[in-house]
Amino acid sequence: MERAVEILAVVHFVIVGLSHALRPQMWVEFFSWLHARGHAGVMVHGFLSLGFGSVIVAFHPVWRDLPAVLTAVGWLYLVKAGFCFLWPETQMRSLGRVAPQRSWELRLPGVFYLALAAALAYHLWSG
Repeated sequence: MERAVEILAVVHFVIVGLSHALRPQMWVEFFSWLHARGHAGVMVHGFLSLGFGSVIVAFHPVWRDLPAVLTAVGWLYLVKAGFCFLWPETQMRSLGRVAPQRSWELRLPGVFYLALAAALAYHLWSG
């Protein structure tokens, strides 16, 4: 099951990473749309994080070598979901920071996701 979660994560991180890196303006529009919906938008954001994070935490309890980074990322997604549901104002502020003139900032998570996908893919298919 751990291998399946790692494959899922590679696919997820490649697609999301490429879209962040190549289409940051689209993410600005999405995050602005969420922000405009107030707490309901924050809940949508939280459910997206909760779904992906829960799968990783439930089916990838690996705390050794490179795969431990994926497990840690899963827990971070759950922490983010917790903030969305328990302290939505913090996430409203975060979503409110997103602006078209700062869309370049959304390329950074894309680069991180692509690097993580590359490292996980290397781990999966080399060992």
